[in-house]
Amino acid sequence: MFDLRSLYQEVIVDHSKSPRHFGKLDPCTHQADGHNPLCGDQLHVYLHIKNGCIDDLSFEGDGCAISVASASIMSETLKGKTLGEFEALFDRFQQMVTAPVDQPVADDGMGKLTVLAGVREFPSRVKCAILCWHTLKSAMHADSGVAKTE
Repeated sequence: MFDLRSLYQEVIVDHSKSPRHFGKLDPCTHQADGHNPLCGDQLHVYLHIKNGCIDDLSFEGDGCAISVASASIMSETLKGKTLGEFEALFDRFQQMVTAPVDQPVADDGMGKLTVLAGVREFPSRVKCAILCWHTLKSAMHADSGVAKTE
């Protein structure tokens, strides 16, 4: 029998060991720092916005497997999206990872991001998964403080 949970774990391990879009983006139009004090995750997100779209993005930092995998999958998913599409995905992602465990996960165009739905079974890991999203949002809004999940 096909084990979907095992596949999800493989995708998370792959993205945490070989993160996509990892490294400094130069030039960038926006950037922000993020920190998850609970887990110790720290990252820096770089963003290049052109004509209302995410032309490119990348990240640097250290974090747990969930944090790095989430940033990697997020960066793959958002490249080329409009700022409005980002806001909609931000809301849907946050709802997905905080939904009750017994609620079915609907893909709804979330693609690989769906693999992170399993973090809702571990409430302390939700903050690891959403750190990069809050950091990217801070970068877009030019917030000067460090984005946190607290």
